[in-house]
Amino acid sequence: MVLKTVALFVLTAVAEIVGCFLPYLWLRKGASAWVLVPAAISLIAFVWLLSLHPAASGRIYAAYGGVYVATALLWLRWVDGVKLSVFDWVGAAVALLGMLIIVIGWQQAGD
Repeated sequence: MVLKTVALFVLTAVAEIVGCFLPYLWLRKGASAWVLVPAAISLIAFVWLLSLHPAASGRIYAAYGGVYVATALLWLRWVDGVKLSVFDWVGAAVALLGMLIIVIGWQQAGD
């Protein structure tokens, strides 16, 4: 269950990041306005994916935040080509640990 939840969180984070990154390309990097079409589709997918998570929305958003932090840093590394620092990696690990604690807690609470 935890692995399935984390995978769904990662898909959700990628949809959100793509949905925000494409308008950034248009606004700051001179990309065509046509990038707004896949951006909108990606943000729609993001909202839909959030609705698939198996717990109360507040817990979902709190746990999702940890995965989002780690995914955004990986995006920074792989897409933007920025070398991550030790602080980035430690911060991502702490955020993921927080997510894991929340996910395990909601499973034990029976929600």
